[in-house]
Amino acid sequence: MRRRNRRRPVRHSAPAAARRRPPRSWPSPRRYLLRHAQVALASLGRLVRNPASSLMTAAVIGIALALPAGLLTLLDNLQRLSTGWDGGATLSLFLRHEVDTDAARALAGRLQGWPEVAGVTLLTPEQALAEFRELSGFGDALDALPGNPLPAVLIVQPEDAHAGPEGAGALLERLQALPEVELAQLDLQWVRRFQALMEIGRRGVLVIGVLLALAVLLVIGNTIRLDIKNRHEEILVTKLVGGTDAFVRRPFLYGGLWYGLAGGLIALLLVEAAHLLLAGPVRRLAGLYHSNFSLSGLDLATAGLLLALGAGLGLAGSWLAVGRHLDAIEPR
Repeated sequence: MRRRNRRRPVRHSAPAAARRRPPRSWPSPRRYLLRHAQVALASLGRLVRNPASSLMTAAVIGIALALPAGLLTLLDNLQRLSTGWDGGATLSLFLRHEVDTDAARALAGRLQGWPEVAGVTLLTPEQALAEFRELSGFGDALDALPGNPLPAVLIVQPEDAHAGPEGAGALLERLQALPEVELAQLDLQWVRRFQALMEIGRRGVLVIGVLLALAVLLVIGNTIRLDIKNRHEEILVTKLVGGTDAFVRRPFLYGGLWYGLAGGLIALLLVEAAHLLLAGPVRRLAGLYHSNFSLSGLDLATAGLLLALGAGLGLAGSWLAVGRHLDAIEPR
């Protein structure tokens, strides 16, 4: 007898929804930070294993960052020096001849209470005559005069907020309106010129800083481009075994970050070295003019900003280079 051919049950494949891969589990924050730390240390080790080329690249970045940082420090010292020379405007009030010393002293007390005034100094007619006699050399001619022709003078020092051309000019008009004042004098021309020169200096440093920042981006971008070219086969293999773009990009980004941070550190050392070289001669020159002025270097906030700027430029330059050249490497 023929055996009946029993049909075997057809096994239907599982539906597509049942065969989907489980959702991707994101790593914990601790594991994520550990991966980044490993890549950062590996990138640093790669730079350390090539000290000559790494140091040359970092030195170029450091010199480019040190130039605007040094110029800004120089401008800050010039600003402090101008303050030591009466950098704020000083007003001279020549009082009327009928105003005696007691009335001039009372006026000085009233002006001292004004919020725009930092200090008032009274120069009596006798003191003014003695100073003029000492500085002019016309002592014999002054002795021939029947009396003292010089009036009392009040020297007014404005507050810092009113020491600029606009504030000092407004204060001058207010003082000129006082009935005891014959003439209020203020030389604003040199104040305006000095502030204009300082503004030109700041704008010039800004332009130089922007140009040098672009140069840093180009240097780091070219360095990372060469590194990508040298590791072409390694990148291909990594992508063939399933490495993501973020995984491949990460070492190059950290490399640019280390380059920028090292350049910022070199820039900081260069600026401080220049400060140490110039501090002694400047102090001796200021002593000849009976001044206590001394050069100031970078403070902690500025130093931290310089390091952060270097690291940021390094990261930006490497990001631009990686985005342009890494996507062109794809396994076929």
